[in-house]
Amino acid sequence: MPQHKSAVKRVRQYASRAEGNKNRLSKAKTLVKKVRSSKTKEEASLALKNAVKYLDQLGAKGTIHKNNASNQKSRLTKFVNKIK
Repeated sequence: MPQHKSAVKRVRQYASRAEGNKNRLSKAKTLVKKVRSSKTKEEASLALKNAVKYLDQLGAKGTIHKNNASNQKSRLTKFVNKIK
């Protein structure tokens, strides 16, 4: 257990940030699944637009690394382009 007042505050901050990150990562996974489960090209491209925007936001905030976001966007775009 932390002994100093500032350390106690840090523990609270880490907990709230971890909770927020967990929610954001969960939403990102859901958006990626929507793209992957799309049957038509139109549906997939709409889902891709939402997923790309959200992944960019996560990368900018530092929730995930910018290169990680970029790699995921690239893979999803390739997937959508292969749909006929």
